[in-house]
Amino acid sequence: MKKVIYWLMGEKAGRTIVGTWNWLWGMPVEQGGKVAVAVAEESLQAMQESVQKLATAVAAQDGAYKTAKQKYESKVKELQTFEQQARIAQKSGNEEAARMAMTRVIQTEQILPQIEEMVRQAETAVKASKEKLNRERMKLESYKTDMQNMKDMSEVNEALGTIAKVNNEFDIGSAKSQFEAAKGAVERRNLKQNALAELSENPAEKLQADMERMTIDDEISRRLEMLEGSNNKQLPGN
Repeated sequence: MKKVIYWLMGEKAGRTIVGTWNWLWGMPVEQGGKVAVAVAEESLQAMQESVQKLATAVAAQDGAYKTAKQKYESKVKELQTFEQQARIAQKSGNEEAARMAMTRVIQTEQILPQIEEMVRQAETAVKASKEKLNRERMKLESYKTDMQNMKDMSEVNEALGTIAKVNNEFDIGSAKSQFEAAKGAVERRNLKQNALAELSENPAEKLQADMERMTIDDEISRRLEMLEGSNNKQLPGN
């Protein structure tokens, strides 16, 4: 399944999707790796989009509230106008006009409290929405800071990983150990061969060989002395 996603979405997007699924299902995201950073970036982007949508909704809500408030204020002015018309008509003796104006006053008075309550509820809702928007914006800024810190820490982890990799690849400790082991093996083999040579040597044969070598050395010395004496005797005749 993972390979199919990588093939369809590309490695970067695929790793992000897989990492997000793992996170949603409670499976650990790659510890401090690039997948974790990618998942965090995708999540942060989603939060930014959500906050932007919330801001748009709050703006629309606030606009509707202002429209309702204006409508209420308009109704209050209408009520005042109808009352004034009723007074003027009554003073002028126009009973029918006065009664018509007063009828409008009564009708407006009946609906005005309902409109006022609706406007009050709208005001409360808009206030709560604005407070929520401010909280979400503060959270988003906090997450942005965390995101930057996460990126910095990920880069540090990558650097430390590179350092550790170099140290492991160029570590001569194991080579030194192998060299010392080989050296020791050669020395042990040399000692073993010497010991075997000594054990395989016949003491009587060695003594005989030493005596023969000494006899030969003595004979060589004697012959050389005779040769030297013969040369000295021949010198006066020349």
